[in-house]
Amino acid sequence: MIFVTIGTHEQPFNRLIQEVDGLVESGLIKERVFIQRGIKSMIPRNCGSAELIPYQEMVEKIKNARIVITHGGPSSILQSLTFGKTPIVVPRQSRFREHVDDHQVHFTKRLEAQKKVIAVYDIEILLEKIEHYEEICNELGIPKISPNGINQLIENLDFYCASVKLI
Repeated sequence: MIFVTIGTHEQPFNRLIQEVDGLVESGLIKERVFIQRGIKSMIPRNCGSAELIPYQEMVEKIKNARIVITHGGPSSILQSLTFGKTPIVVPRQSRFREHVDDHQVHFTKRLEAQKKVIAVYDIEILLEKIEHYEEICNELGIPKISPNGINQLIENLDFYCASVKLI
């Protein structure tokens, strides 16, 4: 199963939902997909979805997923890493009116440089990342992160707060 989570931010993230839904519709993704689509986002026609799901259900979906695809929110990324999943991260971008600024892009780039995530800035390459997920993880040498490793990662995220501009 592929689990997609776009968090709870009030701006829709239809770009990601449309891409995943279209890949399922065209048969390019053959496995089951569930999307936690957040508020105000479109409802996919070809994937299971819910606006919001309870925390424990989110945990179970992450644990049981072969791949987790997430927006660039720190909580969603760290939750995936906590359960040993290397997430494919599609950060929300201000140019698409998905967020007020590009802090998710900056955060994702930092984690990508540390080989903690697989980043997708151009939605057109999402399928490639899904199809080659295991190879990419192996090539990058992305390690499974232990709970202690998560604590260390969180301690090293001071840059994140500094990168967010107040509007």
